Amino acid sequence: MPDWSAISNGATGAGTLVLALATFAAVRSSNRSARVAERSLLMGMRPVLVPSRMEDRTEKIWWGDDHHAHLPGGQAVAQLVDENVYLAMSVRNVGNGIGVLQGWHLTRRERDPNADPPDDLKEFQPQIRDLYVPSGDLSFWQAGLRDTDTEHYRVARKSIEDREPFNVFLLYSDHEGGQMTVSRFAAVPVADDRWLATVSKHWFLDRPVDRWQG
Repeated sequence: MPDWSAISNGATGAGTLVLALATFAAVRSSNRSARVAERSLLMGMRPVLVPSRMEDRTEKIWWGDDHHAHLPGGQAVAQLVDENVYLAMSVRNVGNGIGVLQGWHLTRRERDPNADPPDDLKEFQPQIRDLYVPSGDLSFWQAGLRDTDTEHYRVARKSIEDREPFNVFLLYSDHEGGQMTVSRFAAVPVADDRWLATVSKHWFLDRPVDRWQG
């Protein structure tokens, strides 16, 4: 005679297992959907900076010591005045979020054209004031170097005096201070004492990115 009690217990156990598996699958699917939604939301807030276009407007840039310069679209400023170095670059935000410039780091471009940014963000020079780059619009980066004993000053001065390209690693974030990004720009000298701005690489510091090495 069948043991209906055992059969009942087995059926209950099997039903519980099926329910547990269904719940696990639903939770996993829900978590995946939440991650996708969060990723989409963050992408909608991420700024991505590139040089502005040559036809973009010219900006008048002021430094704290009342020095000023005109910065045309697609170009950079690199000036040596009375031992002071003045740098600026016209940038455009092609991302969806507001960009806030946080800091910068200079290197000689000829030293290593494929150089990565420093691993330690303490090597970046912080911006004295926040510089905002609206989505789909242009703004600028600027720096004034007056301490002759720093490596940044020596790199910038030599590049200006020898008319050599130099790299500018810009560290920036979204307007909430998240999604930290480093973009490697370069200032390249051209005729008539002008400097053209270029960009060659971006690093998203908030998440690892595997790059194809070829």
